[in-house]
Amino acid sequence: MKDYKNYIFDLYGTLVDIHTDEWTAELWEKLSFFYGFYGAMYEPEELKESYSAMVAQEENNYAQEAYPEIELEYVFQKLFEKKGVKADMELAVHAGQFFRILSMEYVKVYDGTKEMLELLHKKGKKVYLLSNAQDIFTSYELRYLGLTPYFDDIFISSSCQCKKPDTKFYQMLIDKHQLNIEECLMIGNDNTTDIAGAKELGMDSLYIHSNLSPELKGEPDSTYFLEEMDMKKLMEML
Repeated sequence: MKDYKNYIFDLYGTLVDIHTDEWTAELWEKLSFFYGFYGAMYEPEELKESYSAMVAQEENNYAQEAYPEIELEYVFQKLFEKKGVKADMELAVHAGQFFRILSMEYVKVYDGTKEMLELLHKKGKKVYLLSNAQDIFTSYELRYLGLTPYFDDIFISSSCQCKKPDTKFYQMLIDKHQLNIEECLMIGNDNTTDIAGAKELGMDSLYIHSNLSPELKGEPDSTYFLEEMDMKKLMEML
């Protein structure tokens, strides 16, 4: 493998293993209790339907974008407002994080992830995160998992209002740090987002097929290919 100066990582399915289910009856029942504690009275099914409708409306507000990304905290805030409750952003964020915790079965780093990131830093490389995610979830999960210090910078799609494979998302990182694309490697587990965006931009990429990867038909469009999640093999490649 070519020796790169900058390594850009996807998060979920690449460095972190996670399982969530946002549509269980129990989640919406407990979330309705949370809203009710603040005076926003919802039946669980009503809350679920209102949430889905508001997410769709927020996405429609960015219909001019090819790959829009909304900020979910505003949805959680509007759910209070729909019931006549004035909620500040702090409460909206707490509601969103409670939703995330209710939906989560587990979140953990893949074995060897921190050692791999440490190796890159020891070799004098720059390490960046480019994640399709919600900042109100992911920033806190990174801190919980102890991953935040391993990155020279972190870009989360909700804060940038666009997501992979939109090349604008990659370009924000490139422009901020004045990176040479030929010196960058994108590493991710999704051929249609991580790899497709990098390829359109002319950036080399490494596809890792993990337990969270979408079904892959044929070979990925990446420069390099790791057939299974194996951090030891990844360290050898890098």
